[in-house]
Amino acid sequence: MNATTTRGALLAALACVLVGGSFTANSVLGDYPYAGGQFLRYGLACLLLVPLAGKGAAARLRALTLRQWVRLALLAAVGMVGFNLAVIAAERTAEPAVPGVFVGCAPVVVAVLVPLLDGRRPQRAVLYGALLVAFGAFAVQGWGRTDGAGIAFSVCALAGEVGFAVLAVPVLRPLGPRLLSATVCAVAALESAVVGVPADGTGWLRRPDAVEASALLWQAVVVTVVGFVCWYMGMQRIGAERATLFSGLIPVAAACTAPLVGTGSYGLAQAAGSALVGLGVALGSGALTLPGRGGPSVIPATGRTPPAATFRGNGRPEGRGDAVSGMPE
Repeated sequence: MNATTTRGALLAALACVLVGGSFTANSVLGDYPYAGGQFLRYGLACLLLVPLAGKGAAARLRALTLRQWVRLALLAAVGMVGFNLAVIAAERTAEPAVPGVFVGCAPVVVAVLVPLLDGRRPQRAVLYGALLVAFGAFAVQGWGRTDGAGIAFSVCALAGEVGFAVLAVPVLRPLGPRLLSATVCAVAALESAVVGVPADGTGWLRRPDAVEASALLWQAVVVTVVGFVCWYMGMQRIGAERATLFSGLIPVAAACTAPLVGTGSYGLAQAAGSALVGLGVALGSGALTLPGRGGPSVIPATGRTPPAATFRGNGRPEGRGDAVSGMPE
């Protein structure tokens, strides 16, 4: 791994660890209206991200096509609002481990789907690494009680996790990580309001108490602002396939932090699962290579690999440094 891919891997890892550590915050928001909480979380995150969007942000937004705006709306609806709603709905009839296991399969789906959308074959190292990550996530979380509805909503959560990465690929280049994060947060806040008003009426938004306010602030500032920007900066450098491998760190981080607040334990199964996740990430990200082969290459998000060019990131030809021409940071 070179400096660019190492930095991208660290950013993606940090983002997923923050998400995994946020499960404690989610546990204290059970009585707060879902749509109202999402509205406050994403609305505040958008306000904090706008000053960080950089120069020319308005011009970049005006340059987006209708198709790109539709993609952004789908990204917010599927990967943010829909994902969180699916997890909550699944946990009504299933133990939390069940949607967690399904979401842990996201690296496998992305490792297959992204190359197919690009018209190429899945990379063997990334696919093998994704399978190890999925098995590791299962070992960390185990399986729990569920029914048909719990499984159905868990599948929806998996679709949301996949959509959060895949739908962002074509709009990451023109917007950059910070402006993309600010834009999808604004769209997600609006979508939450649209869902909340008909679903909960006048009670869709209320003043949170001190504990709920602290949890919402953590989700908005740390998980959304810091986590989203780190995630998309990591994806910008190493591609969606390899970045999604790090989502296996979400259950690992959750399992590691659970004993600190007395909501779980970390035992031999969690340790073994964490080791499998680490091995899968190392193999798929290129830190380990299969015998007789080099590390996995990453194809530019906007097209196929040009002839006679070897890429080391999303559109990064070898020898041209870390910055990508025309791709905002």
